[in-house]
Amino acid sequence: MAAAARCCPSVRVSAGGSRRAVPRRRTCWQRSATSERFRGSCRGFSWEKRVGDGQNLITEDVTVVEGDVATISCRVKNSDDSVIQLLNPNRQTIYFRDFRPLKDSRFQLVNFSNSELRVSLTNVSISDEGRYFCQLYTDPPQEIYTTITVLVPPRNLVIDIQKEIAVEGEEIELNCTAMASRPATTIRWFKGNKELTGKSEVEQWSDMYTVTSQLLLKVGREDDGVPVICLVDHPAVKDLQTQRYLEVMYKPQVRVSQNYPVQGLTREGEPLELTCAAFGKPQPTDMRWLRVDDEMPQHVVVSGSNLLISNLNKTDNGTYRCEASNAVGKSHADYMLFVYDTTATTEPAVHGFTQLPNSAEELDYGDLSDSRAGEEGAIRSVDHAVVGGVVAVVVFAMLCLLIILGRYFARHKGTYFTHEAKGADDAADADTAIINAEGGQNNSEEKKEYFI
Repeated sequence: MAAAARCCPSVRVSAGGSRRAVPRRRTCWQRSATSERFRGSCRGFSWEKRVGDGQNLITEDVTVVEGDVATISCRVKNSDDSVIQLLNPNRQTIYFRDFRPLKDSRFQLVNFSNSELRVSLTNVSISDEGRYFCQLYTDPPQEIYTTITVLVPPRNLVIDIQKEIAVEGEEIELNCTAMASRPATTIRWFKGNKELTGKSEVEQWSDMYTVTSQLLLKVGREDDGVPVICLVDHPAVKDLQTQRYLEVMYKPQVRVSQNYPVQGLTREGEPLELTCAAFGKPQPTDMRWLRVDDEMPQHVVVSGSNLLISNLNKTDNGTYRCEASNAVGKSHADYMLFVYDTTATTEPAVHGFTQLPNSAEELDYGDLSDSRAGEEGAIRSVDHAVVGGVVAVVVFAMLCLLIILGRYFARHKGTYFTHEAKGADDAADADTAIINAEGGQNNSEEKKEYFI
């Protein structure tokens, strides 16, 4: 289709923002088969689309953080000294060449030449977001737009914790809220250096987003004093985070140590000194010694956390327990004492310390301590007992099997039929019985022997 053109006087913009026709130069609007369509009037430019073919204008989109400076650049690839103009999203002229008709002092001219119009916008706000148009007064006029995107970082980051002080084994809830951001933030959780997974919800208020992330955490004694960190991922801000330190209460952890003898056997006539140490939160306030399944010997001296036997004898054998408690619960550790003869030189088989948990939950936290030969000797003795029990069960089973087999065979004895006995059934005397037995071929089917 043939190109159609319509010309009108070029437009000059006055300082007050009004436009008037200038007769010395004419600007034509045209539509052709090789270019995009323009629409407008001689009183001003109002383009609907960019020009496609032969376009010389170049610009880039701008992303800026709220409050920062955005720079808009309209460049001409092949300049022919045509006029460059910059318009805001409302189609108001910001700059016409190097002149600013718009009374907004935040727009400042950075550079102007025949090939570039560069303008800065300070203190950018959400209302400044949108499309800005670069226009080039050519024949036909050309237009291209750039988009300003405004990012808003979270204005506040807060962690709320369900319980300020937790007890080991409890599940607590933590919530982290990032308010008034654009776009919506991504919240990440960390416990120390370990990343955890939370559940996030997003709420939109106008053009802003508020994100709340929930974290459910089961705490143990090892979590006491560990920071829980809420970290924000957002293009407008880096390293924005807040944290809360966990405070966890837990049962005492009890340990018994042998002060004397430092190493070796607990021999008859020698002294024994034990010390009990307990750690918990809160710190244990009640600590006592007792003898398991028996009364404490009269000559045993207990002083606070120490237990002293000045002169060991065989009657002191047994298990001595140290118990400690706090507001959370109670725990204990055991010392198994075996007194040897004064001439004994071998290592003890069962002797030393163990700390036994009060419940299955304490297995993860129990600190098992032992003497030089205590726990390993105890394990060996347990193994021997298990082996002996297994052997006894096997022997008993074999005896039972032999008895059962003997009774079975006794009840199922074989029945034997001899030739003589078979013949005697129908004979009057012995001779007749022998003759019947030797010649009784007709009864061969009945002459059978059974044996089991």
